[in-house]
Amino acid sequence: MTGLKLFVRRLILSALAAPAAAHAHWETPIDRNSLWTAWNTDLAVLIPLGLSGGLYAAGLFRLWRHTRMGGGIRRREAAAFAAGWLTLFIALVSPLDALSNELFAAHMVQHEIMMLVAAPFLVVSKVFPAWLWGLPAGWRKGAEILARSRPLAALWAFSTRPLIAWLIHALILWLWHIPFLFQAALGNNGIHILQHLGFLVSALLFWWAMVERRQGIANRLMGAFYIFTTAIHTSILGALLTFTSSPWYPVYAVTTPVWGFSPVEDQQLGGLIMWVPGGAVFVIVTLLSLMRYFQEAEQGSRQSRDLLLDKRR
Repeated sequence: MTGLKLFVRRLILSALAAPAAAHAHWETPIDRNSLWTAWNTDLAVLIPLGLSGGLYAAGLFRLWRHTRMGGGIRRREAAAFAAGWLTLFIALVSPLDALSNELFAAHMVQHEIMMLVAAPFLVVSKVFPAWLWGLPAGWRKGAEILARSRPLAALWAFSTRPLIAWLIHALILWLWHIPFLFQAALGNNGIHILQHLGFLVSALLFWWAMVERRQGIANRLMGAFYIFTTAIHTSILGALLTFTSSPWYPVYAVTTPVWGFSPVEDQQLGGLIMWVPGGAVFVIVTLLSLMRYFQEAEQGSRQSRDLLLDKRR
């Protein structure tokens, strides 16, 4: 409890200091001509990205050496990991990360790439088996036992239930867009990393529960419902950002004029990015899920009719 109080106290102090810290950081805004040289060299980002990619590549090499190319993990699943890892690299390391400190709209693009592009690709890439194979042989058995332990298995089963994953994703999304918390992240690198982790982890849980988890035809229909309702509540948040007449995040007032925007215009553009293309992704996935549901329902009905005819014969 003492640790939690200390964290909350630090969060409050960081939020109160965020405008001043942001102003100090942005007294020398990025020159447009040098933007493409502004790559993120933060080891707290580069090391986890490098380890995750290297471990997957090592695991894939060992697995395919023991089986065959495409054995255990198909080539399209390996390609999905490469696509997810690359989009994470673009979002967190490329000059987009630096631009996100200057423009709210760029920050929104960064978050949408993480949640709507990288996360779904990583979910379908069989990342856990590859990571397991990537570990040294002496560690592999212990990691497998740990992953299957009752507490971790129970936590995973609970957090990947469709309703729970939906709630976690929605809660994280709305909480981090509260001005108090958003500006705290802008003013403190540690809180900013925590924000990005929240977006990425909640999106991974959401897409795993909706796409990867096999739960039968009825639950596929429920998955489509959860995805569609996510489209609704994210569109509401995007619309609120778009139609507001005052900026929610005043710290961007220092830098947006350099890029030809007013703070309100920058925020409206960010809201539109969440509302239109972001909402469109959820709607498209909803339609694909419904299409799959009707196909499976028709196939099941056809098999039942064939079985009934066979019995009558």
